[in-house]
Amino acid sequence: MSDGIMTAAYIIAAILFILSLNGLSHQESAKRGNLFGICGMAIAIFATISSDGVTGLGWIIVAMVIGAAIGVHKAKKVEMTEMPELIAVLHSFVGLAAVFIGFNSFIDHEAPAAVEVAGSVAGNLPEAAVAAKAALQAAADEAHARHIIHLVEVFLGVFIGAVTFTGSIVAFGKLSGKFKSAPLNLPAKNMLNVAALGVSALLMMWFINAENGSTFALVVMTLIAFAFGVHLVASIGGADMPVVVSMLNSYSGWAAAATGFMLSNDLLIITGALVGSSGAILSYIMCKAMNRSFISVILGGFGAESGSVGGDDEQGEHYETSAEEVAEMLRNSRNVIIVPGYGMAVAQAQYPVADITRKLRDKGVNVRFGIHPVAGRLPGHMNVLLAEAKVPYDVVLEMDEINDDFAETDTVLVIGANDTVNPAAKEPGSPIAGMPVLEVWEATNVVVFKRSMASGYAGVQNPLFFKDNTSMLFGDAKASVDNILHAL
Repeated sequence: MSDGIMTAAYIIAAILFILSLNGLSHQESAKRGNLFGICGMAIAIFATISSDGVTGLGWIIVAMVIGAAIGVHKAKKVEMTEMPELIAVLHSFVGLAAVFIGFNSFIDHEAPAAVEVAGSVAGNLPEAAVAAKAALQAAADEAHARHIIHLVEVFLGVFIGAVTFTGSIVAFGKLSGKFKSAPLNLPAKNMLNVAALGVSALLMMWFINAENGSTFALVVMTLIAFAFGVHLVASIGGADMPVVVSMLNSYSGWAAAATGFMLSNDLLIITGALVGSSGAILSYIMCKAMNRSFISVILGGFGAESGSVGGDDEQGEHYETSAEEVAEMLRNSRNVIIVPGYGMAVAQAQYPVADITRKLRDKGVNVRFGIHPVAGRLPGHMNVLLAEAKVPYDVVLEMDEINDDFAETDTVLVIGANDTVNPAAKEPGSPIAGMPVLEVWEATNVVVFKRSMASGYAGVQNPLFFKDNTSMLFGDAKASVDNILHAL
């Protein structure tokens, strides 16, 4: 494929990626956005493997077939509740690829030889050949500058990739329940992060000032970055993991962009920048919604404040209700708000919830959904589940749109949510202090669907359970909702 055709293909793919991001910003256009992304990636892959500089095409095709088979199998098998950890694993692949490509680019780089030859020839020319000497010296300086730039690209690409790799692995462990969701609080943890960054900066100076780059400095930095990635994400509490997933998405984009610079691939640079910037913007928006510091997200320091509101210790007496009582409560309500959480996703209760919504709306009841920015364990997790169950978009509202309406609401159904409706967020010293929550306790009646009185993902007990206007409906969320639907 000629350079002109490949450039045109890259431009078309870049435009499709931009259209994809634009489509994914709205539920109604998300499917179209996905199709744009698929088409753009297909064009990008075909143009890249068809370029003149590609060798070993047979091996590339074999690898693509194997990877595609694994991807299709996993996509068909994975449940919506497993999407957060799947995305975390995919981010780790991007990070590890950046590390491998960085080392390969460093090993194969031949710029030092060009610098040495051009410089020595320029130094040995007689003074009479001033113009030739100046030209060769300029070429030597340019080659040296390119060499330094390449070493910086390699170092930063490997660093970002290594942090993304291990950070994503820890995120996967927390999201899947293999690691504790509580934040890791090592002594002087912030100083450890600063020390890791400081030592890495010194290693970069050593690396780029060495004659041919320093393999030792690159390896040591990689090990530090691996540890830094682990500590960065391990220091973040479970309630803030959706923001972490978004931030890791940004990191993976910047790792891809760095890889593009190392490979001199313009489309990879563009794609990485799109992913990196969009992930950072989403993280910033979520941090604003959660009253968190964006800088603290990057440094891995948020969500780890000391303080507790009792863990799993009960703070009073709770009242248990039944599906029949809840159905009667709904029949006598004019305004109902449903607040879904990760528990609804685990129980796959979105379908009977949608049926209840339709039945109540047919009876003239005003039913709406309140979605917290970090409901579930992935940005937009609840929106996807409700759209999958054919819940109308116009009744699915964000926290800021619906929070003032709880005081005028007859009944609130909290299905599998915990930390996002926890009044403890209003109490100084709580691990979730300052996080905006859905103020469901302002309603006349609140029904909380849970399996037990255990605390939520953040490990914080919920005073909502013990309020006078709150009833607890214990059991599997789907079974409970099915029973309410039957009673209706």
